[in-house]
Amino acid sequence: MFAFDPVSILLSIIVVLFLINTFYDRNGKSNKNFPPGPRPLPIIGNFHILDKRRPFKTFQEVICVVVVDGNEMKTHQSQENKVLTLFGFHLGIIFASGENWKVMRRFSLSTLRDFGMGKKVIESAINEECDSLVEVFQSYKGKPFENTFKINAAVANIIVSILLGRRFDYNNPTFLKLMRLINTNVRIIQSPMVVLYNMFPSLVRWLPGTHQTIFKNVKELQTFIRETFAKHKEELDMNDQRNLIDAFLIKQKENLVNLVANLFAAGMETTSTTLRWGILLMMKYPEIQKKVQHEIHNVIGSSQPQIDHRKEMPYTDAVIHEIQRFGNIVPNNIPHATTQDVMFQGYFIPKGTQVIPLLSSVLQDKEYFEKPHEFYPQHFLDANGKFVKNEAFMPFSAGRRSCAGENLAKVELFLFFTRLMQKFTFQPPPGVDVDLTSVSGITLSPSAHEICAFPRN
Repeated sequence: MFAFDPVSILLSIIVVLFLINTFYDRNGKSNKNFPPGPRPLPIIGNFHILDKRRPFKTFQEVICVVVVDGNEMKTHQSQENKVLTLFGFHLGIIFASGENWKVMRRFSLSTLRDFGMGKKVIESAINEECDSLVEVFQSYKGKPFENTFKINAAVANIIVSILLGRRFDYNNPTFLKLMRLINTNVRIIQSPMVVLYNMFPSLVRWLPGTHQTIFKNVKELQTFIRETFAKHKEELDMNDQRNLIDAFLIKQKENLVNLVANLFAAGMETTSTTLRWGILLMMKYPEIQKKVQHEIHNVIGSSQPQIDHRKEMPYTDAVIHEIQRFGNIVPNNIPHATTQDVMFQGYFIPKGTQVIPLLSSVLQDKEYFEKPHEFYPQHFLDANGKFVKNEAFMPFSAGRRSCAGENLAKVELFLFFTRLMQKFTFQPPPGVDVDLTSVSGITLSPSAHEICAFPRN
């Protein structure tokens, strides 16, 4: 009879896992030519060295995933995303892969165009929403207020108008609830318990923690979408497609809940966060704010801003680009996975390896940006003050999985930012210093703060 010592068995398992982890990849191939990085521990990999608040700062040293650093990601970004995460959005578009992703992306792009993206009709909708946002800001009469949900609501209403064919009042309880659900998930998605769940879902699923909050929030969001879906299905007229959901019900009945959730969250979060960074940076650098307002006065005057004005406003365009670069809204991007074995810069990367296109490394590349860690609009201006493109500017990512709503976001950013600068001068509350410290989640957003919006003549 053999005597089984639990401690010895556990130690044996750890040793075996360590040897496997050291010498072989998941496909059983030697990884001696794998990209360099710190030696991972059995089971947990490099989790112990990960900066839990700023994971993108550690990712350049992690070997359990491959981080595509610098401007190389333009040509080597992988074409598939196998990360299903807590959201369960393996359908939809953001976390989908393979043929399903191709179908969803084609449908999303064509339908978004059908219902306004890139057309004057969406520009009119954005300007109407600008009017509503201006009224809300004006109601505070220069007194301090927190702007997160105001800007979230304004931006969210643009995608809502495409998804549902209508807008919500900013104080609508359902609308506020949806935005809170998304904001909460965005903030806690990189918390330690969520990271642990992604690593060991079967072990962590039943434990208390922030991952349970995400489960609850996602369920509530999906319930709202399903109820909306059912209502649209009852009212559907095959010969009169009113909005994206109608088109989806007719052309592509699967994936609806996750697609709508993806578009709603992505359509609100990144653009509204960028606008909040923009206002904060204008308060921090009032001299830049004055230059933007001077250009607006010279080109637009008191008229309603139009997207065609952008080509006549190089300084404002440069400031918006610099807000996106400096804000570094999505530093990690969404993880991808290699669809086949590849050689990259002399290193072997096996099929199925998670690849993170680290956008922060490009947006802060000193070879392309003179002052990468400072807010410096001159990064996008030549010696004559004309706007210049920079090939390292890729806040919307690159390659086939770049942001499907990039064109819509660009129009939103210009029209919202220009209208706010036209109507208000932004300052911090009396005696308050502007804090540019960011809060990490799926996105990097400004820390909680109040603003003062003083109406301009």
